[in-house]
Order: sequence, then C-alpha cells, then structure tokens
Amino acid sequence: MNNKFDALKDDDSGDHDQNEENNTQKDSEKEKNDREKPQSTTKRKAVVPGPAEHPLQYNYTFWYSRRTPGRPTSSQSYEQNIKQIGTFASVEQFWRFYSHMVRPGDLTGHSDFHLFKEGIKPMWEDDANKNGGKWIIRLRKGLASRCWENLILAMLGEQFMVGEEICGAVVSVRFQEDIISIWNKTASDQATTARIRDTLRRVLNLPPNTIMEYKTHTDSIKDNSSFRNTKITL
Repeated sequence: MNNKFDALKDDDSGDHDQNEENNTQKDSEKEKNDREKPQSTTKRKAVVPGPAEHPLQYNYTFWYSRRTPGRPTSSQSYEQNIKQIGTFASVEQFWRFYSHMVRPGDLTGHSDFHLFKEGIKPMWEDDANKNGGKWIIRLRKGLASRCWENLILAMLGEQFMVGEEICGAVVSVRFQEDIISIWNKTASDQATTARIRDTLRRVLNLPPNTIMEYKTHTDSIKDNSSFRNTKITL
C-alpha cells in the first residue's frame, strides 16, 4: 500500500473540482429538485474509486476546525465550527485533496485537521467514538507536517492491523506546541491500544523516551478538554 502512495504522490492527474463547471447547471437543477423533495429522501451521491484507481479499504473524510482560544466550547458550538473538506475512496482521490491542502506546519492560531472514516464525526459523542479514546503525542514546533503525513499514510494503508478499531486521526496546531492523536473505538481493549501505541512509535520513528498519553473520550467529555488530565506512558 505504501508503494501505491509513494508512486502516486506526484501523479496528480486532476483537481477534485475538475467537473465543477460541467456540473453547475445539473447541480442547480438537482438542488431545486432536492428542495422540493422531503428532506429524508435526499441522498448524497456515494463516493467511489474512479476507473483504474487504487481503492482504499474504507472511505475517509477530511475536516477542518478553528476556534478562538480561551472561549469555552460546548459540543454544539464545536459541531457548528467544524467543516467538511471532502470525502475520498481511493489513493488518487486522497492525493488530489491533500496536494491542495495547507500543511499543518503552515497553519496559524488554534486550528485542527481531522481525517476520519466516512460516517464518523470527529466528536467524542459520536456513536463510533463514545466508548473509545485516543493516543496523544505532543510535538515541538516544526515536526507537525511530517508526522501528520506519516500518520495518515499509515492509517490509510492499514498499517495499524487492529481490524476496524481505528476511527480517525487529528493534528492540532497550538501556539506553543502541535499535537497529533489517533482515535480508536474501544478504550477498554488494552491489547489493541498497546498495538496502536507501538505502531505509532514505528511509523513516526519516535525516540524511545517519547512521552505518549492516552485519554478516553468519556474523560474528555467529563472535563471538556481533549488534552488535559491524560494518562502518561513512555
């Protein structure tokens, strides 16, 4: 899988907006029809790999969020503040999105990129996440872009080998440090969380003394914080 990613990295054969002009008229007609239909029958078109593209095991969605530091957030305000960038189903579609995105190291302020399996919102309360947790690694400034790329390529390439346990990954840009995390479904499954931790060390090439923290989403909901009061392991 990694070979597929590397080989196709520079083969950006088209922009994900390439059909936009052709479809503008169709889209406006579709929107009109959708407005006239009951909401429950409106369905988004499924994202599928294109002809001769390399399908991923799961579809994934990129999200972006930014907020003003110091302002308290509720889950409702957080949900309003998080924006979908787009969904992809193949290696090629991933590179089309990724090649147009700002790298985490070039983001400013209090910003996050999220990459989650399609259908899972990057929220603690989501059904797929609520019994899970996340591994957290705090990075000094300057490392986020490389670590984020290595992390998401490992996730898309199914390198964690924990079945359906992985939900998604987040890179959080902060003023003093950057933080990357990977979310899994079952916080109580210690064998799985240990395997994810060990794979993270390997794919990010972390020094042996790197501090890694695990936090359940239940604890995050309790203290309304992603990164405070974490359990530290070496």
